[in-house]
Amino acid sequence: MHRADRALLPRPRERVRIRALQPCQSAFVVRIGICNNARVIRKSASATPAAYGLPTFLPTLETLAIGAAGGALFLYASLPGGLISGAMIAVAAAAIAGRPLSIAPALTQSILLLLGISLGSLVSRELLQHVGAYPLTISLLALATFCATFGSGLYLQRIHGWDRTSAFLAGSPGALSQIIMLANERGADVAGIAVVQTMRVIILTAALPMLLAVAGLAPRSAATTAIIIASPLGLLALVAASIASALALRWTKFPASWMFGAMLGSSLLHGAGLVEGGLPPWLRGVALVGIGAIIGTRFAKISTKTMLSHLSAALGSFGIAVAISAVFVAFIAMTTPVRFSDVVVAFAPGAMDAMLALALTLHIDPIFVGAHHLARFVFVSIATPGIVHLFGRPQDDVDD
Repeated sequence: MHRADRALLPRPRERVRIRALQPCQSAFVVRIGICNNARVIRKSASATPAAYGLPTFLPTLETLAIGAAGGALFLYASLPGGLISGAMIAVAAAAIAGRPLSIAPALTQSILLLLGISLGSLVSRELLQHVGAYPLTISLLALATFCATFGSGLYLQRIHGWDRTSAFLAGSPGALSQIIMLANERGADVAGIAVVQTMRVIILTAALPMLLAVAGLAPRSAATTAIIIASPLGLLALVAASIASALALRWTKFPASWMFGAMLGSSLLHGAGLVEGGLPPWLRGVALVGIGAIIGTRFAKISTKTMLSHLSAALGSFGIAVAISAVFVAFIAMTTPVRFSDVVVAFAPGAMDAMLALALTLHIDPIFVGAHHLARFVFVSIATPGIVHLFGRPQDDVDD
């Protein structure tokens, strides 16, 4: 490389704006598979499937096997949300231990499709009775998201010395892919942001079912209600309608199109009375284990050193966000007829797919939870760039 070309490269301690996102095979990646930040801490090359000389499908099989074992163990122990929590914790532990775990994109889409069909099969006229309260609760959710972002951001700045841009991006609940891309663009601490965001999702997914069960607000076991299985023709209609709706939403660039599209198609068929019943219990179990495994694989891209170095920041930021959300949850529970457990899951600052999976396994209103987490996703995607622009590190600091 010529000296003139070398001079154009960013220096290690210099913060620069990344103008083009290039693929990076060994650095930390969260779903979107891109990285360009010199501050990202890299994992050993031995953590990649290619380094083991494995076919690409073997990591997927290993991930599903570990997730199924963890889910079965938690289900046997009659833990609430056992399938999703057990799969997530088992896969996360194996990933942290260095196993090259991943799930193929096509299988991820199939899992989300099954989850959406299952959620849509729960739709009924009774669940629509609180739709009139949605404008108020969604407005309060937007305010809660704004307050949680600032509260967590200020905590990370004052206690852990983070720069403003990284702190606000880490404190923003949800829309992880968009947050990581924005962090790359603004020269923020991508590794720290990813650890804080991932730890929040893991803790909520594992702890929320147990807390609701202990409080008597959710069943301790998922197998507490009878499940009506649709006829073969009904199952075929559900799959066809769900795929068609998902492809239509995907064409419009709708977020989480596979899950929400399937939920929409299934809801329409059930709402119109054209189909009665849903997927067999074993297929619902596959969807829940799959979601847990997908969440757990996030740790496959984070080195233990990186995680431990940001652990205290992640836990403190999580505590601030939950405390702020709890204030709004208590207000809504006291002023509206919506069930307390529905409000808790809808306002929990976790991943959209994980919270909807919990709604399925804990028999919580999927329409209410889905509408609020979708609203949060839209709010975060639109508002976070503006928050970072107004209150984050000045752009001149990034460009210079």
